[in-house]
Amino acid sequence: MQQNQLMSEWLASTALGGANQSYVEDIYEQYLADPQSVDASWQEIFNTFPKLSVSEQPHSQVRDYFRRLARDNSPQGVTVIDPDAGAKQVRLLQWVNAYRFRGHLEATLDPLNYYRWKRSTVPELDYRNHGFTDEDLNETFNIGRYVFDKETMTLKELAQSLKETYCGNIGLEFMHVSDIEQKRWLQAKIESSLNKPLFSKEEKVRFLKELTAADGLERYLGAKFPGAKRFSLEGSDAFIPMMKEIIRHSAKQGVTDVVMGMAHRGRLNMLVNVLGKKPAELFDEFAGKHSGNRTGDVKYHQGFSSDFATEHGNVHLALAFNPSHLEIVSPVVIGSVRARQNRIHDKDYSKVLAVTVHGDSAVAGQGVVQETLNMSDARGYTVGGSIRIVINNQIGFTTSNPNDTRSTEYCTDIAKMIQAPIIHVNGDDPEAVAFAAQMAVEYRTLFKQDIFIDLISYRRHGHNEADEPLATQPMMYSIIKKHPTPRKVYADRLIQEGIISGEQEIEMINLYRDALDNGECVVQEFREMDMTKVDWLQYLDQDWNSPYQAHFAQDRFVALAKRVSTYPENHKPHSRVEKIYNDRLEMANGNKLLDWGMAETMAYATLLDEGVHVRLSGEDAGRGTFFHRHAVIHNQNDGTGYIPLVNLHAQQGRFEVWDSVLSEEAVLAFEYGYAVTDPKTLTIWEAQFGDFANGAQVVIDQFISSGEQKWGRMCGLVLLLPHGYEGQGPEHSSARLERYLQLCAEQNMQVCIPSTPAQVYHMLRRQALRKMRRPLVAISPKSLLRHPLAVSSLEELTEGEFQNVIGEIDNLDPKQVKRVILCSGKVYYDLLEQRRANNQQDIAIIRLEQLYPYPHEEVKAILAPYAHVTDYVWCQEEPQNQGAWYCSKHNFEASIPEQAKLRYAGRPASASPAVGYMSLHTKQQKALVDDALN
Repeated sequence: MQQNQLMSEWLASTALGGANQSYVEDIYEQYLADPQSVDASWQEIFNTFPKLSVSEQPHSQVRDYFRRLARDNSPQGVTVIDPDAGAKQVRLLQWVNAYRFRGHLEATLDPLNYYRWKRSTVPELDYRNHGFTDEDLNETFNIGRYVFDKETMTLKELAQSLKETYCGNIGLEFMHVSDIEQKRWLQAKIESSLNKPLFSKEEKVRFLKELTAADGLERYLGAKFPGAKRFSLEGSDAFIPMMKEIIRHSAKQGVTDVVMGMAHRGRLNMLVNVLGKKPAELFDEFAGKHSGNRTGDVKYHQGFSSDFATEHGNVHLALAFNPSHLEIVSPVVIGSVRARQNRIHDKDYSKVLAVTVHGDSAVAGQGVVQETLNMSDARGYTVGGSIRIVINNQIGFTTSNPNDTRSTEYCTDIAKMIQAPIIHVNGDDPEAVAFAAQMAVEYRTLFKQDIFIDLISYRRHGHNEADEPLATQPMMYSIIKKHPTPRKVYADRLIQEGIISGEQEIEMINLYRDALDNGECVVQEFREMDMTKVDWLQYLDQDWNSPYQAHFAQDRFVALAKRVSTYPENHKPHSRVEKIYNDRLEMANGNKLLDWGMAETMAYATLLDEGVHVRLSGEDAGRGTFFHRHAVIHNQNDGTGYIPLVNLHAQQGRFEVWDSVLSEEAVLAFEYGYAVTDPKTLTIWEAQFGDFANGAQVVIDQFISSGEQKWGRMCGLVLLLPHGYEGQGPEHSSARLERYLQLCAEQNMQVCIPSTPAQVYHMLRRQALRKMRRPLVAISPKSLLRHPLAVSSLEELTEGEFQNVIGEIDNLDPKQVKRVILCSGKVYYDLLEQRRANNQQDIAIIRLEQLYPYPHEEVKAILAPYAHVTDYVWCQEEPQNQGAWYCSKHNFEASIPEQAKLRYAGRPASASPAVGYMSLHTKQQKALVDDALN
C-alpha cells in the first residue's frame, strides 16, 4: 500500500513520474546494486519496494516492474509516457541540477571582476552538454512546478531563468546539504524569488541611507584623522545594511537578543552605524583621550551593548570585545549565547542569535574556526545555529596569491564540514546582500543550523590606512582606484530606476555628515538599555575580602551527601563506580573521611542547594580523567546516564556536566564567553591534563588574564588543571604554573594549589559565593585524588573555610625548629612522609595554598613562631626555571625574617617540563626531597 501511494505521488508530478520514469528507474537500479550509492531520501523510498533479483538483464526487470506499478496506480488525468520517450526530459532535469550544484561557479560575485574570479566556464551548465541543440530552444517542456513554480517553459526561457537565479549576484552552494527538507527549502527560496519585487521603494531608500552612513563615516575619519589606523570597511560597505537587515528580520522571527563577534575590519563602522556608539566618543579615542584607571585597549577591539528598535520590538545587541587573534572571538560569542539562552530558558533556541563575522583568510586559516564549527551541534555547546558572515575582500594582509592562503576553491569551503549552506553574494549589490541576510535568518530559524554568507567585496586601502597595497597588489589596486564605491554604484542604480533624484542623494550625504559633526548617536533605531536588568551590578567594586557564608549546616550537608551517593536501584553502575559510591555513602554516614571526589561533589551539591548554578566541562569531565568524579553514572545494561547532582530537589540550581569535544582552545573560549555573560553560574573548565591548556594559551593570555584591564570585563571562570610529577612524561606532568604566575598582576586573578579535599571544597564555594568575579586557576592533583593522607573530616568542610596558607600539622616544638620548608601541592606529602620516616623534629613544613594574590600577612603570621630560624627552603617538583620559584621568589623572601636566607630545592633547570623515563623521574624526586630535608 505504501509503495502504491508513493508511485501515485510520482505520477501526480510529471517531474518525478511520467516522462521521467526512466530517471527513477536508473536510480532504482543503482540502489539495487548498492543502496548506499543513492541519496538517503531515495533509500527511504526504495526500502519499501520488493527486492528484485538483479540477474543478467536488470534494466528490463526494473522497467517492467515500474510499468506495471504505473499502470496499476495511474491517477485519473495522468498520461503515462513510455520511459524511452522521456530520455530528453531526464536530461533536462540533469541540466537543471547542474545549475543547482555548480551554478555558483559562474555567478557574477566579484564587484571588481578581478582575474582570480574569472574561472573557465563550467561545461555542465551548457545545455549542449546535455544533448540539446539550438533547435531545441523553442521547444516547450513540462517541468511540473519543479522549477520556478511553473508547469511549462521553453528551453530558452529555462536557460535564462537558471542563469539569472544561479549565476547572478548570488551564488548559492547548497547541494552538499544531506537533509532533504533543508535542501528543498533552500532550492525553493532561491528559485521562487525570480521575477518578483524583493524590496519596496522605501526599503531601497533605507539601504542607500545605510550605505551612505557606512561610506560617510569612513570618509569623515579619513579626513579628520588622516593616516590613523581604523581598518576601514570601504569596499565592503554593504556589511552595514546586511547586519541591520539581519537584526530587523531576526526580530520578525521572534529573536530578542543578537550577540556578535568580529575582528577589526569595519568594527568602528559597526560600533557607530549599527550599535549606536556616539561618534564624539570615537573621535575622543582617536584623539588619545581616555577615562578610568584601566590600561585599556585600542578602539577597534572594543565591544558595545545597546538596544535596537524594530517594528517587532526591541532587540538587545552585544558586540563582544575581541583581541587581534581574529577568529578566537567566535567560540566566545557562542558561549555567551548559550549562557543567555539558559538564563531565559530559551530551550528551542528561538530568542538569542549568534552572528560571527570572519575574514576570508582567517576563516580558512585559523583552526579555531574548525573547532567552533565542530561544536555547533554538540549537546553541551550548541546554540541552535549561527549566522556566519565572511567579509571577503579577496586578500589576506598582503598575500597576493590565493593559493598561498588556502587549498580550496572558496575560503568558505570549511562550512561543508557541517553541511552548512553558503550564500556567496556580490558586495556591490545591497539588495542581493539584504536578500542573503533574510534567507540566512529564515534558514537558521527553521532548521536551527549554521549558515554562511560570503560577502565578496574588496578593501579600498591597505591592511591599515598607513599601508601601501600597490606594493604587493599592483593589478588589483589599479582596478580598485577606478572602481566606484558601493554607495555610488547603488545610488546611480536607484536614480536610473527613478526611485531617488541626484539632489536627494546629495542631501543624504550632507545630513549624515552633519550628524557626525553633532557627535551624537547616528542610529535612528538606537535605544538606551535598561541598566536595572544588568546582572553584573552587584559584583562591581568588590574585592578579595568580600564576605560570604563559608559554613554550612551539618545536618543539611549530611542529607545532601547521602543524596549524591545514591542512585536508582534499577540503574546498574560499573563495579568500580559502585565501590566509589558505596564509599561515598560511608563518608556521608560519618564512617570514613572524605576524599577528593566526594569533597568536590559536595561543593557542587551545597551550591546547588543554595540556588547557585554549576556548569562543568572538559575532556572526560563527567567521569574525570583520573576516575575520581563520576558525576555521571553509566548504566551497564542500557548505557543511560544518571546524574545525582541533577536530582537533589526541585528548587535546586541548574547542574550541567559536559564531556567536551577534543579541543582546548575553542572549548575554553566558549566557557570564558559563558562565564563573562553569567556571573550567577559557577563555570568550570577542566583540562584533561594541565599541560594541555597550552593549546588554549591565546584564551588565557588575551581574555582570562587581561580582559578586565583591557575591557572592564569581569569573569569568574575556574580552570581546573591537573598537575603533579608521577613519572608520566613531559606532557602529562606540569600545568605550567609559571605561565599563570607570570600573567598575574593588578589583582587580575587567583592561582591556588589546594592540597586537601576540604581545601578544594572551600575554594570552589568561595569562588561562587563571594561577590567578586575574577578568574581562578586551580592547580588540581592527580595522585592526591586517592592519597591516604589527602582526606578531610566532615567538620573541616562544614565548619572550615579556605586557608590561603596552612601551617605545620605535626606537633613540633617551634623552638626546636632549625629549618622551615615552604612548598605547594603534591610535594608536601612526599616531604611529610619522608620527614616522618626520618623522625626529623627540627624541620617545619608550610603549605602555600594560594600563590596569587600572595597572602603576605597570613604567611608572616604562620612563620612568626619561627622568627629565630635562618634556614628557609622553597621546595618544588618543577624544574628551577619553571614552577613558582622565579615568579614568586620575591614574595617568599619578603615573608621570611630579615636575617634568614632562602634557598631552592627542586629539579635543575630544564628545557622540558619533565623527564620521560620513570627511573630518572624517581631519582630526581628522591634527590629534591632529600635536598630539602638534609
